[in-house]
Amino acid sequence: MHTLTLPAPAKLNLWLHIIGRRPDGYHELETVFQFLDHGDELSFALREDGVIRLHTEIEAVPHDSNLIVRAARKLQEQSGTRLGADIWLTKVLPMGGGIGGGSSDAATTLLALAHLWQLDWDEDRLAALGLSLGADVPVFVRGHAAFAQGVGEQLTPVDPDEPWYVVLVPQVSVSTVEIFSHPQLTRDSLPLKMRPVPEGNSRNDCQPVVEQNYPEVRNALNSLGKFTEARLTGTGSCVFGAFPSKAEADKVLALLSATQTGFVAKGSNVSMLHRKLQSLIKKSSA
Repeated sequence: MHTLTLPAPAKLNLWLHIIGRRPDGYHELETVFQFLDHGDELSFALREDGVIRLHTEIEAVPHDSNLIVRAARKLQEQSGTRLGADIWLTKVLPMGGGIGGGSSDAATTLLALAHLWQLDWDEDRLAALGLSLGADVPVFVRGHAAFAQGVGEQLTPVDPDEPWYVVLVPQVSVSTVEIFSHPQLTRDSLPLKMRPVPEGNSRNDCQPVVEQNYPEVRNALNSLGKFTEARLTGTGSCVFGAFPSKAEADKVLALLSATQTGFVAKGSNVSMLHRKLQSLIKKSSA
């Protein structure tokens, strides 16, 4: 196999509690990640000369700074392979939206190139490398909905309900650094003591600060909140609400489409990336 096309799914933080700030400036979190059947798509072609080339330009992101390129080069360096890759990205997920676009692209790159380059790397090793690229990368590498602790890298698989979601995409990019450094951010939520993780922990500690500083996000929350409980994912800007059927979600999005941009997607506890990889593995072993 010399070419490979794989999805890079979005994620939601179903809730997000900030437990404290560490001496290194990072924050201790508790959150639940769930995937969406909606995302970017990446295509990879094997190169024999060791060159890593992303052929899709992303505005305001230099080639060598892109997480896709950084992930590919890091895997190349740590594995010692002499192979390279041409990479193309079909970008669907918004930047600065809190739904994991860059982290998901990086994770798909790691898994795809480990497959193409025929590396004998297990999920643990790829996830550890992913963590060096970003706190959200490991959950995309592992591909299962998870209760996350630490900076988001300590993952325990969970299986929440898989509803249909309306996700609104305010036309603003929220700075994660700005939100996590804000003086009014709640940083003293009590850690959960129950296992398995109880349902209904729908608070996002970042939401009050984001609403205060980004009126576009506040408007989206208010608009969606007329139909269901509306929540912020990550540090935003995207907001989401759950519905029992695609028909109901489609109806609500249609009603909001005059003033809001968004999409409808199914929640999934196993990412569409991993479902596609499993399908490929089954075909190749048949």
